[in-house]
Amino acid sequence: METHFKITGVLLIMLSLVHLVFPKYFNWKKELSALSLINRQMMYVHTFFIALVVFLTGLLCFTCAEELVSTDLGKKITLGLGIFWAARLYIQYGGYSTVLWKGKRLETTIHVLFTMLWTYLSILFLGNYFA
Repeated sequence: METHFKITGVLLIMLSLVHLVFPKYFNWKKELSALSLINRQMMYVHTFFIALVVFLTGLLCFTCAEELVSTDLGKKITLGLGIFWAARLYIQYGGYSTVLWKGKRLETTIHVLFTMLWTYLSILFLGNYFA
């Protein structure tokens, strides 16, 4: 189980770094220009903090795998993380229109890969809690 947490740590750190390219990839300078200053800045700030939390979660998984698996506090932390990632898995289908990915090769591939990742994370964290 500890190996899964270490792998997850690396995956989450990589996922957090992907957030660095969001503004350029999604053309936020142009796309968000019509928004008010507060809404535009909220997109940047919230994206930064999501990336930071994902990075720190990855660091926790990578450096504290044994504690997450073997202590009561670790199990409680993984319950919270399991709920978080299960909610994220639900939003993958309940929060995004299929128009954004269906019938588009790259977008469908990314959608499927992230569905698999959110499923893996949900099972890992919830499974650890209930083990």
